[in-house]
Amino acid sequence: MTSVSDCFQSLRDRGQCALIPFITAGDPDLKTTAQALRLLDRSGADLIELGVPYADPLADGPVIQAAATRALRSGVKLEAVLGIVKQVSPEIKAPIILFTYYNPIFYRGVEVFLKQVKEAGVKGLVVPDLPLEEAENLLKPAAEKGIEVTLLVAPTSPIERIEAIARQSQGFIYLVSVTGVTGVRSQVATRVEELLTSLRSVTEKPIGVGFGISEPQHALQVKNWGADAVIVGSAIVKRLAKGTPEQGLKEVEEFLRSLKQAIN
Repeated sequence: MTSVSDCFQSLRDRGQCALIPFITAGDPDLKTTAQALRLLDRSGADLIELGVPYADPLADGPVIQAAATRALRSGVKLEAVLGIVKQVSPEIKAPIILFTYYNPIFYRGVEVFLKQVKEAGVKGLVVPDLPLEEAENLLKPAAEKGIEVTLLVAPTSPIERIEAIARQSQGFIYLVSVTGVTGVRSQVATRVEELLTSLRSVTEKPIGVGFGISEPQHALQVKNWGADAVIVGSAIVKRLAKGTPEQGLKEVEEFLRSLKQAIN
């Protein structure tokens, strides 16, 4: 796997928009998570977001919350998630970005946590509840270990805060398309186009758009508005939970290929 930044640079050089699927580790089980990571990689994922199950996921909508609850009930913990990453990461090209809340990081200690994820093969982190004012406590030691921490820009962020986030975010900038939590929506908010323009005026870093993208036409719209990456979570997690694990994986593969085709 290359770094998150190198992956984006390679895509930019080819004039391509990145596809970043999200799945929740351990849902429906860890064996299926390993299979899903491999499947996503060969079905068009340029990078992969892997969510660590968490009991109080403030940014997650009902679909991902339910997936996290199922995983936690099965006893899935961070160590098991990292075990799957360590097993699969040497086999795939797409860099794995761990999506986790700050409490597990704080609980272990930043240095210990970063050492663990580095050894597992994680290339990036998204920490949705990391305050910008405290981000340096994670950004600096992560950068020293070659792990890129991506920060989120909310639709309600004033331009001064957007500039500050853009300066500090590593790998790319995660633009949240809606106010509220993740989830499947019927359309992408038109304010995304305006937000992309605002971000472009203050940074040359890649910009990924997530939250609410659930159809190939949504992905194409976001690409046409100028996004460097399309991030799709709930729509994939929902499909993976359908029927047997085999049926869920088949649904995810077909859906991911349709998203990839839309943005190519």
